[in-house]
Amino acid sequence: MSLINTEIKPFKTTAFHNGEFVEVTEATLKGKWSVVFFYPADFTFVCPTELGDLADNYAEFQSRGVEIYAVSTDTHFTHKAWHDSSDTIRKIQYPMVGDPTGTITRNFEVMIEEAGLAERGTFVVDPEGKIQIVEITAGGIGRDATELLRKVKAAQYVASHPGEVCPAKWKEGEATLAPSLDLVGKI
Repeated sequence: MSLINTEIKPFKTTAFHNGEFVEVTEATLKGKWSVVFFYPADFTFVCPTELGDLADNYAEFQSRGVEIYAVSTDTHFTHKAWHDSSDTIRKIQYPMVGDPTGTITRNFEVMIEEAGLAERGTFVVDPEGKIQIVEITAGGIGRDATELLRKVKAAQYVASHPGEVCPAKWKEGEATLAPSLDLVGKI
C-alpha cells in the first residue's frame, strides 16, 4: 500500500536543534509543509553530504514555509556529538531527530530491520499531515536538495491550484496543465 495521501502516524521523540534538545511529535509537523529526511546513520559517508546539501539550501526551504526534519535511528545525543565534531554537520540549522526505538522509521516504512537503520527515504508532508511525496533510494545513492526543493514547490503549487498539475521538469513560474478530455493524446 502506498503512503501517498496517508496521514502521518503518531510518534514522540527528541531532536537536537539549534544547540538544544527539543521534543518532536507528529503534531509538530502539522500546520506547515515538512520534509522528513531519513538517512542510515551519523558519522558515515554519503549521509553528511546529503545533510550538508540540505543545510546549504535550508534558507530557500524556510522561505517556502518548509521545515526539514533529518531522521536516523541514532539518538539525539549522537546527533549533538556529530554536530559538534563535523564542519559539514555544524552548518545544520534544522532539527536532527533521534529515533532509537525505530518508531518513526517504521511508521514511514523505511526501516532496514536486520540492520536497525533507515533507508534513504524522503517524504514531503503537507500542512494537514498527509504525505504528498515519497522517494526512497539505495544506500549508495545521495539525494539532491535542489531537486527536492523543485518537487516541494510543485506540491505546494498543486495544493494551492486545484485542477492544475505540474508536468515533468516543471519549475516555478512555468506553465502547468489543466487535465481535461481536450488534452488526451495532445501532449
